[in-house]
Amino acid sequence: MTAAEPPIEPPIEPPAQPTPETSKPPRSVPHPNLDTPDIVAFPPNRAILGGTAYGLLSDSGNLLIDCPAWTAETETWLRDRGGVRTLFLTHRGGIANVKAIQAATGCEIIIQEQEAYLLPNLTVTTFHTHHTLPGNLEILWTSGHSPGSACLYTPSHGGLLFTGRHLIPDRNGNPAPLRISKTFHWKRQLKNVQLIQSKFNNDTLKYICPGSNTGYLRGATAIDDAYVKLSAIDLDALQYAAPGL
Repeated sequence: MTAAEPPIEPPIEPPAQPTPETSKPPRSVPHPNLDTPDIVAFPPNRAILGGTAYGLLSDSGNLLIDCPAWTAETETWLRDRGGVRTLFLTHRGGIANVKAIQAATGCEIIIQEQEAYLLPNLTVTTFHTHHTLPGNLEILWTSGHSPGSACLYTPSHGGLLFTGRHLIPDRNGNPAPLRISKTFHWKRQLKNVQLIQSKFNNDTLKYICPGSNTGYLRGATAIDDAYVKLSAIDLDALQYAAPGL
């Protein structure tokens, strides 16, 4: 895979987090009613345009995938469960209050190398195409939605893929790439959907946890039968899809 073109935007400070009127606890993933979950979905965060952040809870250290609303309740909830060892950012749109999160938790921040410039004066770990973490976690560079878009895979629960905005639910709750006016490189995004289709199979990928559009899951916390639905994406038909808003 050739390297994506360098981003042209100037460095920006992550947006400030609006204070929500209420703070709901995170929900269990992939089964919403587990009493002692090892994976959770945080409520949609307005500071990342309604995006959904996730937490992987482990005795060896907890991992955040994108940024939940950084409230006192969220900080306490995580601290009571061992804090945060690592914050992985799936794409530039998942950034919010990173400085405050790192200051409060001392976490390692992981981001694809092309988007690290968005976090000036912070200590970050970058990667190019792949990165691995304890627990057989694997990070894959899947550029297209943004230059540094990436997904994280865990073999837990039959295989879960956290896709950020690389793949999100359509109106029927099926995973799909979405072309918008700010899409960085549509054909590269489709190529990386194909990469994921070829990397996994029905035995290794049971769930997709998207970083946006989770309302289309209608109360579920993950897309099930993920590989079957992923395989059904018609990439040829999407080649010339018109961008939405």
